[in-house]
Amino acid sequence: MNFQPTTLNERVDSLDILRGFSLLGILLVNMFAFYLPMPHIDLGNWFTEAKDIIWHQTLDIYVQSSFYPLFSMLFGYGLAMQFMKAERTGISFYKFAPKRLVILLIIGLMHAFFIWWGDILTMYAFCGFFLILFLRFGSGWLLTFGFVINGIMQLFFIGIFALSGMANMEIEEQAVDITMINNAISAYGIGSWTDAFLQRLDDLSLQMGIAMWISSLLTILPYMLIGAAFAKWRLIERGKELKGFWITLTVICLALGLFIKSTPFLFTRTYLLDYLKVYVGGPILSIGYIGVVVCLCMIPVIPKLLKPLAKAGRMSLTLYLMQSIICTLIFYNFGFGLYGEVDVQMGTLIAIGIFVIQVIIAELWFIKFKQGPIELLVKKLTYR
Repeated sequence: MNFQPTTLNERVDSLDILRGFSLLGILLVNMFAFYLPMPHIDLGNWFTEAKDIIWHQTLDIYVQSSFYPLFSMLFGYGLAMQFMKAERTGISFYKFAPKRLVILLIIGLMHAFFIWWGDILTMYAFCGFFLILFLRFGSGWLLTFGFVINGIMQLFFIGIFALSGMANMEIEEQAVDITMINNAISAYGIGSWTDAFLQRLDDLSLQMGIAMWISSLLTILPYMLIGAAFAKWRLIERGKELKGFWITLTVICLALGLFIKSTPFLFTRTYLLDYLKVYVGGPILSIGYIGVVVCLCMIPVIPKLLKPLAKAGRMSLTLYLMQSIICTLIFYNFGFGLYGEVDVQMGTLIAIGIFVIQVIIAELWFIKFKQGPIELLVKKLTYR
C-alpha cells in the first residue's frame, strides 16, 4: 500500500482559508525587510514621520509577531494530520516525513541564498525534524511539551528583566551599524544582482546565526506542538460541535492579545512590555485569529465566499516564494529600484495589492490544475 498526500476531498476548508489569511499577514510583516535595511535597524525607532509611526504601530499591534505563531501552528496541525492518516492506513509515517522536510529545507536554502535573505522555510523544516519526534505522543502531552518549552524561554527572559532591573526601564534607541545600513542600501538600492547576492550573504549571517536556530526551538517548535495537539483533538474539523469553546476562546484571545500588544503604546515602552507584546501577546492574538476563521466558517455561506482565499492557501508554498520574487523585483535595483523609496502606508498597500493578485492567480490556476507548482514538485519528490 502506498501512502498518498491529502486529496481534494480530504481538505479542510477552514485550514486552507487560514493558510491563505496567513500569507497576507506574513507579507505585511516581511514587506519592511524588502524595502528597508533590516536586520540592521530597530523599526520601533526608525520612523520619524507621524504617518509612518501610526501605520507601523498599527501593523505592530495587529500583524507583527502574530502570524509566524499562526503559521507554525498550521504547520504542526498539517504534519499531525499526515501522521494520523499514516496510522490509519498502516504506513510508516517516518518513511516519508523526514524526506519531505529535507526537500523543504533545500527549497528554503535556495530561497534564502538566491532570492531573499529573510526565508522562514529553513527554520520550519529544522523545527519539523524535532516535531516528528513528538508526534507519537497524545494531544495532552503535545500541548504540555509546547507550553513547557515556551515557558522555559518566558521564565528565562522575564527572570533576567526582574533580576537586572530592566523590567521597568524605558527602551532606549539602540546603537546601529551605520556601515552595514549603508552597505545594504547601496547593494539593494543601487547595486547589481551580484551586489545584492553578496549583501544577502552578510544578512544571512545574522538571520541564520546559531542563536537564531536555537531561538527557533523556543519560539517556533512550541507552536508547532500546540498545533499538532489541536490536530489530534480535531479542534478545527469539529468547529460546529465545539462552537461554545471556539467562541469563548476567540473572544478571550482577541481581547487579551490586542491588549498586551497595545501596552507599549498605551503606556511607557519598557523592555518588559515590549517583550510581552512580541512573545506573549503575539501568540495569544494568533489563536484569536484562528478562532475568528473557525467561527466564521460555521456560517454555511462564509466558506463559499472565502473559497478564493482557500485556494491561495492550497498553494501557500508557491505563493510565499512568489512574494519574494515579486518584491525583490519591485524594490531592488535590478528591478524597479524602489528600495527605500516608499513609506509604510505605500508598502502596506503594495503588499495588499500583491496578495490580491496572488488570490486571482490561485483562482485561475485551479481551473486547470489540482495543486500549486511547488506543491506538486514536493509531492513528486516525496511520494514518487
